Amino acid sequence: MNITSTAAIVTLMYGVLAIMGGAIGYQQARSKVSLISGSASGALLLVAAVGLLQNQGWGLVLAIAVTVLLIIVFVGRLIKTRKLMPAGLMIVVGVATLATLLQALG
Repeated sequence: MNITSTAAIVTLMYGVLAIMGGAIGYQQARSKVSLISGSASGALLLVAAVGLLQNQGWGLVLAIAVTVLLIIVFVGRLIKTRKLMPAGLMIVVGVATLATLLQALG
């Protein structure tokens, strides 16, 4: 398995996690913002993963951009709420995803 395939799989998993997190946020708190933002960011990550699998440069750029944005958002949320879940999980997985994507960048 090459680094591009690994980056695609990690991006796919992060996208699914974002979608699931948005759905759980909606279910628990009736937060439409969580549902919309989780679905949108997750969908963008899934599209980026498809681009990565097709060796499209835009897939890597999109994955990096969305991942960095999510890390920033969740660091802000962690600082504001001081709750480890879900912010801490999304930060840890986001940083791991970003590291894989930057390695694929070369």
